[in-house]
Amino acid sequence: MATNEQFFRITESLAEVTRSDGERHSTLTVRGNRFAYYWPRTQTVGLKQLISEQKALVAERPHVFEEQFTWGGFGWVVVLLDGVEEDELTELVFEAWRLSAPEDLLHTVPDPGQE
Repeated sequence: MATNEQFFRITESLAEVTRSDGERHSTLTVRGNRFAYYWPRTQTVGLKQLISEQKALVAERPHVFEEQFTWGGFGWVVVLLDGVEEDELTELVFEAWRLSAPEDLLHTVPDPGQE
């Protein structure tokens, strides 16, 4: 099962990520573009995904994933940290970052799914 420490370690390994801690949640951005949220009370994260991936994740494991919202052609998915392993979380976070990062940053971080 993934932990919040693993989540933050994963996000810190990505290029130009900024974390902003609020009263109820943390927001993660890459050059000002949001790609993830963390809610400590529920031990969940919200991740930007393609709408097709959002729907597939929720359909496959609704006890772990839930639709958060869709916006700008993307689907945000809530992930229960206790329901995923670190390697799966790594791939989901990388994908969220990749969907938000400027093109010139994409080559700076290896795709964990290709290793």
